Amino acid sequence: MAELHDLSPSAGSRRDRKRLGRGPGTGLGKTSGRGHKGQKARSGASIPAGFEGGQMPLQRRIPKRGFTPINRVEYQVVNVRSLEDIQGDAVDPQVLSDQGLIGSAKKPVKILGDGELTRSLTVRVHAFSGSARSKIEGAGGSVAVIGE
Repeated sequence: MAELHDLSPSAGSRRDRKRLGRGPGTGLGKTSGRGHKGQKARSGASIPAGFEGGQMPLQRRIPKRGFTPINRVEYQVVNVRSLEDIQGDAVDPQVLSDQGLIGSAKKPVKILGDGELTRSLTVRVHAFSGSARSKIEGAGGSVAVIGE
């Protein structure tokens, strides 16, 4: 059995570090691969990402439009046609998650009105579109909004 002191990297998987400034025969002597003079030849040189040498940077030249609302609610959407295949007559986020129709039972769910529903269901989710509400109630079901 191999012991810890016997372990070594496989051949060719590790490379020696570049030894800079060790004479002209190495190809990395004198300027050590940094070229001649200039900011990047100096020690401690670091140029921020996006810096364009004092020219107005691209991210500041391009106009900014609109804004992102800080309290936006992003719903997981399920269409009425998908409710047709669910076993049982009660639908809530946990049931939808178990059926694989939504990703997480913890995030808000909205029912949209695409498709038809032929059976009576009790649906409890966070939001409904107008057409989804009318289709569920038209099929003899009931809707309830969670968190109201």
